[in-house]
Amino acid sequence: MKLLHTSDWHIGRSLFEFSLLDDQREIFEQICSIVRSEQVDAVLISGDLYDRSLPSADAVQLLDHIFTTLTEQIGVPVLAISGNHDSAQRISYFSALVRSAGVYVTEAFEGRMQSVTLSDEYGELTVWMLPFLRPQQVKRFLPEEKIVTYQDAMQAVLRQTPIDGKKRNILLCHQFITGAVKSDSEEHTVGGLDQIDAAVFDAFDYVALGHIHRPQRVRRETLRYAGSPLKYSFSEADYGKSVPVVDVREKGCIDVHTVPLSPMRDVRRVEGMMDELMRMPYSEDYVWVTVHDECVPPDARVTLSGVFPNIMKFSIVNSKTKTDLDVAAAQRMESKSVVELFADFYRLQNNDQPPSAAHMKEIEKTLRELEERP
Repeated sequence: MKLLHTSDWHIGRSLFEFSLLDDQREIFEQICSIVRSEQVDAVLISGDLYDRSLPSADAVQLLDHIFTTLTEQIGVPVLAISGNHDSAQRISYFSALVRSAGVYVTEAFEGRMQSVTLSDEYGELTVWMLPFLRPQQVKRFLPEEKIVTYQDAMQAVLRQTPIDGKKRNILLCHQFITGAVKSDSEEHTVGGLDQIDAAVFDAFDYVALGHIHRPQRVRRETLRYAGSPLKYSFSEADYGKSVPVVDVREKGCIDVHTVPLSPMRDVRRVEGMMDELMRMPYSEDYVWVTVHDECVPPDARVTLSGVFPNIMKFSIVNSKTKTDLDVAAAQRMESKSVVELFADFYRLQNNDQPPSAAHMKEIEKTLRELEERP
């Protein structure tokens, strides 16, 4: 049986005020093409279908479109769990009804893991589906257990789960496993209480993980984060995206290979002198531009937008600033007053030091004189 593992779709997400809905729609079409070309038997989605617990109408429509494409047009079942960004209750609406269409979605956790049984020439394959859990959720249903950490919660749930070790067992899980490499686009728990040791999952032949956006294996080839299909922060700029295809044969025989994804617009960093940047090829990628000129024109960002229309972040690093001075996308030049623009320019030229009250008084006096001229 061949399974495609994906996660962390975050449908409806924006990047620095830029909606990524079109980018998500295009990358999902790629995933559907991979399902066809790889002749996949089922699609596993390990949480964070949406970017927020109350998704927009456009986000819901896009999820409906991709599920319909997979189940009706391609004819493969979809097995999905809710993540920490999802509302488990909303995700599970009509879950009993949509099962008849081949969409298996976890219901809200009530103390036990849910499962779906698939079959092929090697017999039964049980897919265990565990939505994102917090210790207090598990403690509510298993009050007799001593639960403080996320690992305590996971172990308590697994003790209640009748896993048949003679059969093939797959787990869908949305948690942070110790040793996984995070990026800036995930939520973090202070103190590391959210970490779970990989050894907890030894009973499963393959663990389809979600929650971490960087594709990676943890401890073994068959315990793996699919990663998000798109880059959702600049900390992800230096690595590519992919989906694992898991070929499950007889018990103990699993092959995993990854298929790369190519976004409509990449997320990347570019830097250099103004003249170098202006000679670069036109690109609609989402970029963080860093300029190294000693004297940067006040309209540098506007000028560079002719080459990079989707500038997410704009920075200046030179001997005067000495630090990476970021000008956020929301603070566009067009929305600022002349006094604010002067203050920004002064900071750029003076090691990020703001102008003094005397400087501001002088610039305001000069502006008044200019306005009074006929």
